[in-house]
Amino acid sequence: MPTLILVRHGRSTANSAKVLAGWTPGVALDERGAAQAAALPGRLAGLPLAAVVTSPLQRCQETLRPLLDARPALPLHIDERIGECHYGDWTGRKLAELADEPLWKTVQGHPSAAEFPGPEGETVRAMQARAVDAVRDWNSRIEAEHGADAVYAMCSHGDIIKSLVADALGLHLDLFQRISVEPCSVTAIRYTPLRPFLLRLGDTGGFSGLAPEEGGGSAGGSGDAEVGGAAGAA
Repeated sequence: MPTLILVRHGRSTANSAKVLAGWTPGVALDERGAAQAAALPGRLAGLPLAAVVTSPLQRCQETLRPLLDARPALPLHIDERIGECHYGDWTGRKLAELADEPLWKTVQGHPSAAEFPGPEGETVRAMQARAVDAVRDWNSRIEAEHGADAVYAMCSHGDIIKSLVADALGLHLDLFQRISVEPCSVTAIRYTPLRPFLLRLGDTGGFSGLAPEEGGGSAGGSGDAEVGGAAGAA
């Protein structure tokens, strides 16, 4: 079965503004995110990618543009199932405001019970289920077209990638907030008929992101996970 390279999109204008973007249209990469995307072809240069699958959202497609420019023959596929979580009425709001909502504690401690508010909101369970279904489908398609040893890439979003890692490790969804993937990080999962193997997790190619942030980490050092994914090191 194939090896999947999961790429989180580069840092976006919403990430740097600490806003939960969700499916808001027109959210682009910021200057740092564009630099991260420009470095991606070099980071993946040694991989014989068979195809790339992406979320339809702009920040993911901008992240992939340098890679596709460097490899113009690389097939690109768009799959809405690996698009961002539908955060409903939380979309577009500041993370600092959302941290005061009663639902925030559920998202942090019991995400399998969390349902985002409003008619467009989805459950975290549904988000994970559609993403896992997408990976299973693409694994079968890539293997059929390119062989069992094929490698392909997906560009998606923080919570999507975390939920896929949890699935690969056999972790309950309630533990997925213990996983961290920074912007433009690379996570690799090799699938086999018996079990998946997590080969890389949130690899940014450096360790500067491990240095403490001024004023503490996300949510002021409270230990909360940043919904939608953290903005990464400055």
